[in-house]
Amino acid sequence: MINSDLSKFADKKFGQNFLKDDFYLKQIIQSMPNDELKVVEIGPGLGDLTKELLHSNNGVIAFEIDKRLCKHLSNTFKDYKNEGRFELKCGDVLDDWEKESLTDEPYHLVANLPYYIATHIILKALKDKMCRSILVMVQKEVADKFSAKPKQKEFSALGVLASSVGEATNCFNVPPSAFVPPPKVTSAVLKITKNSSLDDDNFELFLKAAFSQPRKKLIKNLSLLEEMETLKNKFEKFGLDLNIRPHEVSTKQYIQIYKTIKEINYERKQRSKRT
Repeated sequence: MINSDLSKFADKKFGQNFLKDDFYLKQIIQSMPNDELKVVEIGPGLGDLTKELLHSNNGVIAFEIDKRLCKHLSNTFKDYKNEGRFELKCGDVLDDWEKESLTDEPYHLVANLPYYIATHIILKALKDKMCRSILVMVQKEVADKFSAKPKQKEFSALGVLASSVGEATNCFNVPPSAFVPPPKVTSAVLKITKNSSLDDDNFELFLKAAFSQPRKKLIKNLSLLEEMETLKNKFEKFGLDLNIRPHEVSTKQYIQIYKTIKEINYERKQRSKRT
């Protein structure tokens, strides 16, 4: 049975902060896509959001790493489980993500993510071809980075990755007081509606180089990957100022530059094979 003092029950090892404010729970539900796709919930905790999801959607597959909570969730939602509307997987969701997708059918992802693993989970979902949308509670700074637009100071590789496959929005902020125990930072609900999935790990490496020194000129950062003269020619071709900073370039322009560098490297490899 769950201890009534939730602050003592929360396990720091798993970064647990339980959302207990009904106002924000309902706000999350209202932000969900209105369709009949199954929902995958990562970290259901005590099941407060799970209960709302089961009332509003077609079915829930929940991934919970804490064995104590798995027992609680199994007892709480046994009727839904018998109806085939609730499935609980007790263990690390990343183990299941060794496969291409968490499920064999399209789904929407919902999660209240521990801050230490939030970015990694979101990137996994962006690559998952079965995942149609992502609605996650994360640290506000993480939500700002994924939802930032070009020319905003928060715009980074994460914003490029998110906007390359869909649209990212910071839906609303959630104060520490909405959680038990309260975290030390403000949270936010991030929504990413996908129209495709990430399928090129090299694009991530390219962006890592592009934003390696955010305050430096983009062309300087990219000189780690390509000769400066070649980059200057390509920047001029795409109408990019040679002094432009990484956060000032659009996602479309990043994709253009990446494809160009990729093609140049491919041509070099082909020539080396012939010689």
